[in-house]
Amino acid sequence: MHRDAVESSSLRSVGYDLRRQVLEVEFATGRRYQYLDVPPEAHDELMAAPSLGRYFNAFIRDRYEAVEMEGAPRRR
Repeated sequence: MHRDAVESSSLRSVGYDLRRQVLEVEFATGRRYQYLDVPPEAHDELMAAPSLGRYFNAFIRDRYEAVEMEGAPRRR
């Protein structure tokens, strides 16, 4: 999935698959997760939020099932 780089201290990039309603987030640590059954409105609101990290923590994390992407590079 294509992800766009974002300006955030906690998120590095964000991608979204509208057909599957999957949000993919790469964190500053290099870990990547896919969040399942995320409606397009949630992705739009995330991308428009003044603070992506705060929006993510308040409205995405722990609200949608998350799957860590295997083989995701990790920063040390």
